[in-house]
Amino acid sequence: MAAGRKAIDISEWLTPENKLRIQGWCRDGLIEKQIYKNMGIGKSTFYKWKNENVEFAELLKESKETADREVENALFKSATGFMGPDDKYYPPNTTAQIFWLKNRKKDDWKDKREQDVSVSTPISDTAMKVEAILKGDD
Repeated sequence: MAAGRKAIDISEWLTPENKLRIQGWCRDGLIEKQIYKNMGIGKSTFYKWKNENVEFAELLKESKETADREVENALFKSATGFMGPDDKYYPPNTTAQIFWLKNRKKDDWKDKREQDVSVSTPISDTAMKVEAILKGDD
C-alpha cells in the first residue's frame, strides 16, 4: 500500500448512503472502472470485493439490471409511441423499431441474408469419357 493511504474497508461502502451512491452511478450508466475510481479504490480491490462479498456483488448486479430495464422500457416506448407527461403524443421512432427488431428478431431482420448458392453441374458424356481414359478405365 502506498505511504499515506489509509486502507478502505468494504463496510464503509455498505452503509445506506454509500449504497445509494453506487446505485446512482450504476443507474447513470457508469462502467465498473468509473465506479471504482469514484469509490477511491483500485481495480484489484474492487474485483476482490466483488468476488468475495455477496452483498456488494448483488448491489452492483441489481443496480445495473434496474438501469438496463429502464433503458429497455424507454426504447420500447420510443419504438411503439407513447403519450408523454405533457399530454402530447410522441409517435413511434423508426430507428428504435429497427434497433429492436434487429436485436430481438435477428433471423428475420438482419441486413444480410445468406443464401445457399451451390450449383451442381452435370458432367458431359465427353468429359466422363476423358476422365475414364485418364484413369485407365475402358
